[in-house]
Amino acid sequence: MIRSSALPSPPSVPRLGLCCQFAAEPIGFRLATATALLRLRPEERLRKLADIALANGQALEQAVEYCARVGIGCFRIISTLLPVKTHPDAGYCVEQLPGADAIIAQFRKCGAAAARHGVRLVFHPDQFVVLNSPRPDVVEKSLADLAYHAELCQWLGADVINIHGGGAYGDKSAAIESLRRAIDKLPDEIRRRLTLENDDKIYTPQDLLPVCRATGVPLVYDVHHHRCLPDGMPIGEATEAAIATWNREPLFHLSSPLEGWSGLQPFRHHDYVDLADFPDEWRRADITIEVEAKAKELAVLRLRDELAASTKALSSGNSPTRNVGKSRSRRCAT
Repeated sequence: MIRSSALPSPPSVPRLGLCCQFAAEPIGFRLATATALLRLRPEERLRKLADIALANGQALEQAVEYCARVGIGCFRIISTLLPVKTHPDAGYCVEQLPGADAIIAQFRKCGAAAARHGVRLVFHPDQFVVLNSPRPDVVEKSLADLAYHAELCQWLGADVINIHGGGAYGDKSAAIESLRRAIDKLPDEIRRRLTLENDDKIYTPQDLLPVCRATGVPLVYDVHHHRCLPDGMPIGEATEAAIATWNREPLFHLSSPLEGWSGLQPFRHHDYVDLADFPDEWRRADITIEVEAKAKELAVLRLRDELAASTKALSSGNSPTRNVGKSRSRRCAT
């Protein structure tokens, strides 16, 4: 288990995670596009990339320290920590960058700080990472991106590289089998960190759980996605099944719909999380819950405080107003 007793958040509240960026804190990560970088001479491009990499490592250290200070127990690291790392024309090896040793040392410093404070570090590569694509070039690029994330994980001590199942390509059963075969071929440094997440369009927990069990790759259970794409499995059952796929602290996702569950696009994320959307089954579970809300750290801290207050009220016999049954059965409109 990765949980640390050093976290200052209330013990009755599961570990909550912040995703990538900040809404109010002056902590930011620098970006760069391949188009802009390719306008530079090679040596200038490498110098610029080195400056960005070091600055991002310093920002990550600030992010870890902030999370530790306020009691946020997990931080999802932005995948562009090293911009355009795997781009076919602007890509590079870290060792090519001026001051490469200092950059790697900074990343290792972030990992040491996270371990010291009990802040879990994870990654969630973008939607272009698709292992079951019928196009070999897409799979090749996906493998390169996963290898890049695995390299960062080694320096940072991150234990999760989370991806979605991919496409169905007209035959979901065949696509699932293609995904399983692709996972079986992965090198150990990727596979032991890889996780699969149910999505809101194609793959439900029931679709992915057999793959997870067969490959040993854990399921990141996204309850919002499950409510949008139900499969008949109750939230409590899906929670237990997902937890059983993990050999370390499970990681789940939580969010609320922007326009409510009766809105036209319930899959869109709200700035904050409605406490009614927090599954009762998660309240005392030893899990990490990434809060996928647009208000970022503000949303995490509000949810933490609301959970602590409601748990205290429940334990004292003063149940907070909440339609529990309705919360458990909510589904996205189609």
